[in-house]
Amino acid sequence: METIKQQNFKRIAENRINKIIDLISKLHNLSNSSFYEYTDEQIDKMFDTLQKELDRQKEEFKKKGKNRKIEL
Repeated sequence: METIKQQNFKRIAENRINKIIDLISKLHNLSNSSFYEYTDEQIDKMFDTLQKELDRQKEEFKKKGKNRKIEL
């Protein structure tokens, strides 16, 4: 049976992830060469920055997860 904290996590995480995915999908609009001009370097930097932040956040979850008690 799920605890209230687990239910809250699922509800809030789903909402935030959906918002993030929506914003990320809007990056595609920047690829329209009728309106924008960019270099491969700029694209690489943009996606590297996003990946670094994702990696940083994942590590935060892992660190906090090490202190959790495991239910069997």
